[in-house]
Amino acid sequence: MLINSNANSAIVAGQFGLQRSFDGMTQSALSIAQKTAQQQVAQQGVGEMLANAGLRGLSTTTDLLPKANGDMMSDLLSMQLYSNNALASAKVLDVANDTVGKIIDTIA
Repeated sequence: MLINSNANSAIVAGQFGLQRSFDGMTQSALSIAQKTAQQQVAQQGVGEMLANAGLRGLSTTTDLLPKANGDMMSDLLSMQLYSNNALASAKVLDVANDTVGKIIDTIA
């Protein structure tokens, strides 16, 4: 029974790790997209940005863009970190799945 409990714990830990990694990757990607949009406004000017985005009725987009914290490098590093965590969590799930399969084969 202890083996079954440990296998379930590993599966839950792996799933939790994957979810946290995906959440972090989503946040990092959003922050990168926000910074990219802000840079485009700064480089192209409001008029060209509005024309490119099809937002002709607005006088400015800078007030519409959410303010992002940190810098692009930290967001890219966060994305890599979360990606590595997702890979590790997937490996935990893979090993737990193999272990449960071996236990079932042994018992059967």
